[in-house]
Amino acid sequence: MNKVAIIGGSGYIGSYITKLFLQNHYLVKVSVRDLSRKDKFKHLMLLPNTDNLFVSELDIMNQLALEDFIDDCDILIHCGTPFQLDVETPSQVETPTVSGTKNFLNCLLHHSTLKKVVVVASVAALNTNFPFPVPNYPESHVYSELDKPYYNEECPPYARAKFNANVEVTNFLKEHRSLNFELTSVSPVFVIGKPLSDREDSTSVNLLYYFKNNIAGSAFIKLLYETNINMAVVDVQDVAMSIFKTATTLGTHGKNYLLSSESWKVSDIKLMLNKKVTEGGPSIVYSSDLIQKDLGLFFKSARTSLHHFSN
Repeated sequence: MNKVAIIGGSGYIGSYITKLFLQNHYLVKVSVRDLSRKDKFKHLMLLPNTDNLFVSELDIMNQLALEDFIDDCDILIHCGTPFQLDVETPSQVETPTVSGTKNFLNCLLHHSTLKKVVVVASVAALNTNFPFPVPNYPESHVYSELDKPYYNEECPPYARAKFNANVEVTNFLKEHRSLNFELTSVSPVFVIGKPLSDREDSTSVNLLYYFKNNIAGSAFIKLLYETNINMAVVDVQDVAMSIFKTATTLGTHGKNYLLSSESWKVSDIKLMLNKKVTEGGPSIVYSSDLIQKDLGLFFKSARTSLHHFSN
């Protein structure tokens, strides 16, 4: 039986990843930040095959604890960076995201059992302006892994942190040409869909709640309404399946897969969340052709994902 360690395996995306590995009879180690907060991971105990599930407390900045968490694992998945748009200081997301990723990468060199490592990055690794376009790109441009990454110092701290964390991964791959394991990243756009838990601290879920109820929870959300931006989305279950397939398939080393389904105007996302007829239709702004070609994955339509979320 293979053993997988999932950093952040009780979160919004991580919970679905944990579910997939348990369903496929892996031994699964999941990290949480505070083991005493059972409300953060109690939903995992309702999953199938929980006899194979082990939950551990982990601070990703603690190298000794991280080394112990990784030990004896065949597969390692890092999806433990915080998704926070509103922060008091940039360090709230920069330290766990950038410094945490650097610490994580340093630990990889000490483990001979590893075969696959998957880092859950973000579309911000390609475009920190997301969901807004890169300046001077034509409106018809379809973004892909071939695009030069765009960095804007004025973007939110979360986007800067995810971009710089991806730089750490890129530099690591350049510095270590001969590894005993494969290292692959995935970069989802705005992730949508129903969570496995009933927690109310998910940024993705809160954004959908704001959209559905036409609430401007921040200046950023207000800007999304005002510009009625074309928002690229992908279902949370499709993201989890992409990570599972990437983690269990050889031959993806060094790649960073974009994960995106369709793009819809924010006004139409609101309508779908309220089960109303849309005024427009979908388009493709971010391409998932590479992962479709490599792993044979195809993603749900936004209509399906948002319908399930609203039920």
